[in-house]
Amino acid sequence: MTQPQSSVPVVMVFSGNDPSGGAGIQADIEALMSHGCHTAPVVTTLTIQDTQNVVGYTPLDGELIMEQARTVLEDMPVAAFKLGLLTSSEAVQAIHAVLEDYPDIPVIMDPVLASGNGHMLADDDVVESMNELLLPQVTVLTPNSMEARLLAPQADTLDACAMALLERGVEFVLITGTHENTPEVKNTLYANNRILDTFNWERLEGSFHGSGCTLAASIAGLLAQGLEPFSAVHEAQEYTWQALSEAYRIGMGQQIPNRLFWARGEDD
Repeated sequence: MTQPQSSVPVVMVFSGNDPSGGAGIQADIEALMSHGCHTAPVVTTLTIQDTQNVVGYTPLDGELIMEQARTVLEDMPVAAFKLGLLTSSEAVQAIHAVLEDYPDIPVIMDPVLASGNGHMLADDDVVESMNELLLPQVTVLTPNSMEARLLAPQADTLDACAMALLERGVEFVLITGTHENTPEVKNTLYANNRILDTFNWERLEGSFHGSGCTLAASIAGLLAQGLEPFSAVHEAQEYTWQALSEAYRIGMGQQIPNRLFWARGEDD
């Protein structure tokens, strides 16, 4: 059957469900909506968390993850994939199998390895599976500095981490500097075994719940809209910084990025 034509790009996200609404699936939906995209959400993990801590999580069965994705892929023309929280090797294997059948669709991966308060969400087996199965399929990888070091533990500098990740098949690596002790946040984009550009952003006060999801989903949405990776990475950072600068605190922990800042009225 011929698929219907639409001017609204579809982005399929593989992410965890966050009942606080700050990160995961909801963050992806809000960021992608802000870039004019339709989100096809595939849940990978059910989490128990709030704005302060991850209390627990349950990975979904790999077959269930695969069935969610394949059912939608047979119905909709997906323009980009975004990968978020993956807490089991089975989930990684299931997504790898799906991506193998769609090699021409760009893949943006936010390697969520720990919660904002440092609670580990991926063990060594999951990290190894990501390195072996997913990284060779990734167009843009967006680790923070801590995640980059966990993915490439043999590297002694962040530049070396990026080179190691590129060697595994990633096309572009954007290492974000929010976790570094620097006056400004310095994000660095790598490709073709070199630094392509660095981006300096004002360091905002406090901490934020779902900033990594926001950035990766934004890149995915912009790629789905037809931007080339360098422009998508730059524009996604601008959008994410604006969302963080207008964040709100409705719980007792981290602030929530205001991903819908653009929807406020002129008098607000």
